[in-house]
Amino acid sequence: MKLRRWIATGAVAVATVAALNVAPATAGRPYDPTTQSLGDLALRHGLYLGTAVDMDALNDASDPRYRQLAATEFSTVTAENVMKWESLEPTRGRYNWGPADEFVAFARKNHQRVRGHVLVWQNQLPGWLTSGVADGSISKAELRQILRDHITRVVTRYQGRIWQWDVVNEAVSDPWDTPSTLHYKGFWAQHLGPGYLADAFRWARAADPKALLFYNDYNIEAFGSGNPADDKTQFVYEMARDLRARGVPIDGVGSQGHLGTQYGNYSTFQVVDALKKFAGLGLATAFTEVDVRSQLTEAVRAGDSNEINPRLQAAAANFSVLLRACLAERHCLSFTLWGFTDRHSWVPDWFDNPPEGMATVYDENYRPKLAYQELKADLIYSGPPFVLPRVPQQPRR
Repeated sequence: MKLRRWIATGAVAVATVAALNVAPATAGRPYDPTTQSLGDLALRHGLYLGTAVDMDALNDASDPRYRQLAATEFSTVTAENVMKWESLEPTRGRYNWGPADEFVAFARKNHQRVRGHVLVWQNQLPGWLTSGVADGSISKAELRQILRDHITRVVTRYQGRIWQWDVVNEAVSDPWDTPSTLHYKGFWAQHLGPGYLADAFRWARAADPKALLFYNDYNIEAFGSGNPADDKTQFVYEMARDLRARGVPIDGVGSQGHLGTQYGNYSTFQVVDALKKFAGLGLATAFTEVDVRSQLTEAVRAGDSNEINPRLQAAAANFSVLLRACLAERHCLSFTLWGFTDRHSWVPDWFDNPPEGMATVYDENYRPKLAYQELKADLIYSGPPFVLPRVPQQPRR
């Protein structure tokens, strides 16, 4: 790196610290970066670090700590459920905007960017939609128009207030599905064919020219065999490449980052390689739903430290791998935890055979875990020449 590049990078760092309103260090009061929030530390790198927000927990007057941390620890937020279709339009033609509007207002009040989640997904759809298709009262042509109207109405309502939209979520199958060859799956592919993906991005772009439009999926943190028949990351890579080649306005790919300590961990280099390949298509990337769950064995539930400590250490390593990879690739714009406390985690309700949990960076009493401390250390001790400010993504037209 040339000397002038080092100087420019240093100027960016100084300007960023100034923007955070950090009190200058003095002999009697040295600057302590460990007192800064995850969100503020990430902004040193131009990275937005956020969380999913549970609106029920946010509004629970008996649990004020949740709201306090959601408001102060993060620089970007995602609605865990209130922007999904079944929540927004439980009755056909009648939108319940209240909780989503409240969420967006919360983010604005706390100067946080918003990831919109989600416009098109085969799950958490309203019953009137799925039953109407099942009984034939909603035709294919009408279904396509319903989807277009929903995307247009939602994106238009929040135009200018959403930084990134998850336009299409989890459209690709898994190798353990039937058939095992990877394919487009779910309600929308079944009834509209795979062309709905391109349509969804075009409709979203027409409704908001400035929001960044993402495809979002799980199990795409690293490449496997390289064969799109059984390597989901390769399938999504080729899908994104094809969409870009056809002029579809996709701006980024979100990797959810739902990991588990019972599985083999990725290396940071494997994840960086995947991020770089997507960046090579001209796409931004993001980690959108990061958590690391562990099996809750009888010994764990009994409080046996011999069982608990290895899981906490493995979880910290998994979180750290994903964050370091994101820091290393300048087109990785955001890193979002899917909830931040075990008190309000989706994991125990979803993974119950065998039971799993311990998936977030704070425990049930809001005490920071080792994972939290390692994320903070990664943000503090990363810098030039291998960690540089982000490259902003321009919305595709």
